[in-house]
Amino acid sequence: MTTDSTTTVDDGTLFLGEAWSDPLEAGIRDRIRSFIEELIEEELAAALGRGRYQRRPRRGDGEAGSDDGPAAETADVAPLAGHRHGHRERQMTGCFGTVEIAVPRARVGAAGGGTAEWKSRVLPRYARITRQVEALIAGTYLAGTNTRRVRRALAALFKGAIGKDAVSRIWRKVKTDWDAWSKRPLDTEDIVRLILDGTVVRVRLDKKATSISLLVVLGVRRDGQKVLLAVKNMGGESEAAWRALLDDLVARGLKTPEFLIIDGGAGLEKALAALWPEVPTQRCTVHKHRNLLAHAPDHLHDEVSADYIDMIYAAKPEEVEARRKAFIRKWRLKCRAVADSLEEAGNRLFTFTRLPSGQWRSARTSNAVERLHEEFKRRIKTQTVLPSPETAAMLFWALLASGQITMRKVDGWQTLATKPTDAVIDLAA
Repeated sequence: MTTDSTTTVDDGTLFLGEAWSDPLEAGIRDRIRSFIEELIEEELAAALGRGRYQRRPRRGDGEAGSDDGPAAETADVAPLAGHRHGHRERQMTGCFGTVEIAVPRARVGAAGGGTAEWKSRVLPRYARITRQVEALIAGTYLAGTNTRRVRRALAALFKGAIGKDAVSRIWRKVKTDWDAWSKRPLDTEDIVRLILDGTVVRVRLDKKATSISLLVVLGVRRDGQKVLLAVKNMGGESEAAWRALLDDLVARGLKTPEFLIIDGGAGLEKALAALWPEVPTQRCTVHKHRNLLAHAPDHLHDEVSADYIDMIYAAKPEEVEARRKAFIRKWRLKCRAVADSLEEAGNRLFTFTRLPSGQWRSARTSNAVERLHEEFKRRIKTQTVLPSPETAAMLFWALLASGQITMRKVDGWQTLATKPTDAVIDLAA
């Protein structure tokens, strides 16, 4: 054998050849090149007040030129002192592909009395990619791939003009919108409910892969629509970290919510107790279910789950209370650690019973944030480790801001205006 069977085929040669040639695409690209060049020529003619090959009117002349051609179209524009001086070749990548265009050059009068290089508004200086393509690249990145795979996926369309550096550069442009979103005022948001949770992602810190916590705050408007209020790395999920994040939201105008849903973390509970001690707080029933299973031996998991679900999903507050008492009595004898774990949650595990029954499904858990976490982690699965903590938070926000992930209204939103009652579950077993 004279050839190496392990040698891979160059991706760049796979779709070349006459079978893949498309005269329609080539013809359209030529027309687009001419159209772009014509747009820029018209812009320059308007700036100079005369068309190509036409002279600037001298003082005392009655007319700006002949009645025909570009001069007639720009005769009502005050002519500038200046002159053309050739063209330069520029490569431009748009949804039409990559084309080489000849951009006219000119010197125009400056405010100081001299001349300056003319700058086109149609084709800004240093622009190599249209904004539509930038949005396409960013959307492809958000769809769940990394910079190198974006380059490979778009190589055939843009003839290799999109490199991983271009993808990274476009992603950095998103930071401007991210900074504005992170500082936006919240005083106009009619938020009645907050759902708070943290998620762990791996990022690169000091050239090492490190796990960090992103703190996520989801709000529910009075019309039931969920909205992302904050996502930020605060160095952990301690009381100080959560309090700093919440203080920032309050400083930007967030009003006191009417109901809180939390994951049960000690730091978050302490921060909320100090900031909004009177606001009814629901501890996520799914997180508590996991805690109960962690305290039970494997062979009892199915039985614990059946009893717990029967209690949590009872139809009326009275039934929830009766089944809780039965659960405590049974598991104190069968597995004391399970009963103690349930008692540890106290009334906060059953705060949802103070709401209209139509809201119970959405108020029992922090699943709204959990679903975002799952979708976020699915999208970043191909990247393994994100470049930085800020990139992780930006990506979480951008998936929602771009519409890659959408959020629906909460169940029972029609009764969100109803205040929670004062009735609580009797904890006596």
